[in-house]
Amino acid sequence: MPRLDTARFYLDSLASHGETAKGVQWQSSQTQALRFEILRGLLPEDLSTLRLVDAGCGFGDFHRFLARRADEPGHYLGLDLMEPMVEVARRRTGCEIRCCDVLNDRLPVADYYVCSGAMNNLTREETWRFIRQCFAASRAGFVFNLLKGQDGPGSYNFQQPRDLMGLAEELGATHRLREGYLASDFSMALLKS
Repeated sequence: MPRLDTARFYLDSLASHGETAKGVQWQSSQTQALRFEILRGLLPEDLSTLRLVDAGCGFGDFHRFLARRADEPGHYLGLDLMEPMVEVARRRTGCEIRCCDVLNDRLPVADYYVCSGAMNNLTREETWRFIRQCFAASRAGFVFNLLKGQDGPGSYNFQQPRDLMGLAEELGATHRLREGYLASDFSMALLKS
């Protein structure tokens, strides 16, 4: 059973905070940008020839982060479950953005998948299925962040890096881990050989 009604959660957030970092449940635009910086560091140096899929793209903020740095991938595709976010992301990025349920829909093939924050409201089982889906659809790897800690009641899903290292082993992936940039956050790249 889902941790919460994702549609209602994000529609309420969008109504309260608008098209901002808080509208997609980040504490601030600064912490959102820091997470993006860490994720970018886990991707290849040159994105210009790569197809990148942003799973749970929200308002397309990761693309906008890359564009401000003149660091856009050869092809960017955003996926999000929420139609209002898809519409905003299309308008803001000018890129192809699709309404998609990563847990249940067939995913397009890309060189890399990236995800910032979209798994934080899923159950542990849903999170692992999301990771498996994105990793399987990637040619080279999946780069993502999660909240670090012990899971408990409430809206958010917490994970431990050591558990994700076990999942990496199960998937036959090599992993790169980044911690310490925020107290309760970690980022990981699962890479294919």
